[in-house]
Amino acid sequence: MIQKTNEKFVVLVTTLLAAGLIGENLVMGWEFWVPVPILIGIIFMWWINLSEKIVIDIRKGFYFAFAVLIIFYHGIHKTTLYDIGIVVILAMVTFALLRTAYMMSIFFAEYFLLLFIHLINLPGGTPITFEKLTVTRLLLHTAVVFALYLISTKSINDRLEEEEETRKREERIETNDVSMEDFLSNISHELRTPVNVVNGMSDLLIKKGAGAEADAIKNAGVRLAYQIEDIQDYTECKRQKVFLEEDNYMSTSLINDVVASFRAGERASELELVVDLNPRTPAMMRGDIKKLHKIFRHLLENAVKFTRTGGIFVRMYAENADYGVNLCIEMTDTGIGMDRKAIAAVTEGMFQANKKRNRSSGGIGLGLFIVYGFVHRMGGFVKIESEKKVGTTVRVTIPQKVVNAKPCLALEETFDGSVLFHVKPDKYKVPQLRDFYRTMATNLATGIRVPLYAADTVYEVERLREKIHAKHVFMGEEEYEENRGYFEELAKEDITVVVSAGPDFKTPENSRVILMPKPLYAYPAIKVLNEGRDAKDIEGRNREEKPVFKDVKALIVDDEPMNLVVATSLFREYGMIIDTAGSGREAIKKFRSEEYDVVFMDHMMPEMDGVEAMKQIKAAAADLDRKVKIVALTANAVSGAREMFIQEGFDGFIAKPINTADFERVMLRVLPESVKGRGGEMR
Repeated sequence: MIQKTNEKFVVLVTTLLAAGLIGENLVMGWEFWVPVPILIGIIFMWWINLSEKIVIDIRKGFYFAFAVLIIFYHGIHKTTLYDIGIVVILAMVTFALLRTAYMMSIFFAEYFLLLFIHLINLPGGTPITFEKLTVTRLLLHTAVVFALYLISTKSINDRLEEEEETRKREERIETNDVSMEDFLSNISHELRTPVNVVNGMSDLLIKKGAGAEADAIKNAGVRLAYQIEDIQDYTECKRQKVFLEEDNYMSTSLINDVVASFRAGERASELELVVDLNPRTPAMMRGDIKKLHKIFRHLLENAVKFTRTGGIFVRMYAENADYGVNLCIEMTDTGIGMDRKAIAAVTEGMFQANKKRNRSSGGIGLGLFIVYGFVHRMGGFVKIESEKKVGTTVRVTIPQKVVNAKPCLALEETFDGSVLFHVKPDKYKVPQLRDFYRTMATNLATGIRVPLYAADTVYEVERLREKIHAKHVFMGEEEYEENRGYFEELAKEDITVVVSAGPDFKTPENSRVILMPKPLYAYPAIKVLNEGRDAKDIEGRNREEKPVFKDVKALIVDDEPMNLVVATSLFREYGMIIDTAGSGREAIKKFRSEEYDVVFMDHMMPEMDGVEAMKQIKAAAADLDRKVKIVALTANAVSGAREMFIQEGFDGFIAKPINTADFERVMLRVLPESVKGRGGEMR
């Protein structure tokens, strides 16, 4: 941009010089034909500048040659003797912006050439009288031109040296970036490998009934895995090298992830979580589901971290657009809030509300910066509204493609009746919670087009029942406990009574009241509305049946023995027949003697890495006329790793620590139909 501005400035000054020369030519009665070629030169100079159809070096050369010619024409006239130095100085100052030292030398030489022409007194010119004043003026002009020549040349050379140093520095930075990518790949592998073992072995202990100690180990391993990912994500956001991996996903899976994360958190019993999922959100969209899960996780963790009392309100809805929809996510908390300075600091990363050693909030201050980086990379935007001691709202809007525009949640066509929402207005110490619940209930009822009536007291519940056809009553555990007998009797009638309560809450034996685990949100509510008292799996834990890959023969290749133990134990739960190899060479040898449907290949192994082993196995498969799928199962999970492995020739990619959902999705995609027919069943 600076180069273009300087170039335009040079053209402008040269144009002014040329225009002045045309004027002087006409006034002094010099050669009548000269103004025409000068005017043509001006027009051509502006054309090549504005069109940029000629490369920059040739354009610079033309500007310079044009300036040299008009200076020479001006300088050869006897009346311009004392003007030569001024014109040359102006040309030097102007063309120094183009940062080309040889131009200064030619302007300097041209000055002495013109001075020499005047001194030898060409025929037809006015003789020069060498008086004291004439000599001193010429010496002064020469000294100034020479000084400016030295200054201009030094300035150009200094700037060129700075540019060269900058170029070398950028090359070093780029080299360091490549080294950093290799470092991240290596450190990710080295850290993820033991974390994979910790998580996998703790899972095995949990299944064997090892108790709370195993759960604590697993939770610590999961937390460490998240922090490793956060550091990696932060680095990629900082360098603006975030890769997107698009897949189809169910919109309800995002909310299920939020609910599951909150329930598993340490503060689930202290805070209220209110989830408002618009039922008209498209059932299936396409985008980077992993990054969307991370965005939700960071927003939720940040809200929980800085909220002492009250709760969190999560909203998710979609706005139609030409390219699909804008997926809108809002996370509102009743926490400590932020001031403007803190909000501005969030975008720079490494922001922490309390940096003291005894700070009460955890984390390493990367969450919101990662959210900004991911959202901007996906073409969306983030807005934060906050007030100290009141709370914070983070709004995220992300463009997404629509795969299935059908509403994610809907009532059965046979549904008939109204819904009562019984919540005491004075039950919450933080008034915002009451507003959260009412907003959620209202939006849900509007989305599924069901009449909803609010009842603050049991008296209002009874009064509304007399006026409307109420078939469902939703309430909290406090409202139920206050009038337990009334609602137990009500549940025996043709009315479904639903109580949203904590995990330890119990109803009397043979009670017909339905318990809905907190938090209350759209999916379980609509399930109860559709199925009534016969509703099963209200939490949605069994909605997607687990696939079984019965008798699928798999070879797991890894140089870490404990990784083989973990993967073998996990994959056998899917009915697979497992064999293992501790190196790439052993894997190739086993593949030539045994037939496998799928090979899971580690990346970084001694002697022969996973990429080379994969290529040799595929070559062996071609020689033996076999078909095999090879999936990268590796701790090298830097952003863009999946694309890299796919480009190398792998059929799929699974990162360590192994996520069962990722494993199932990859297996269902890569297994051939013949194998799926043999093993890819559901249970």
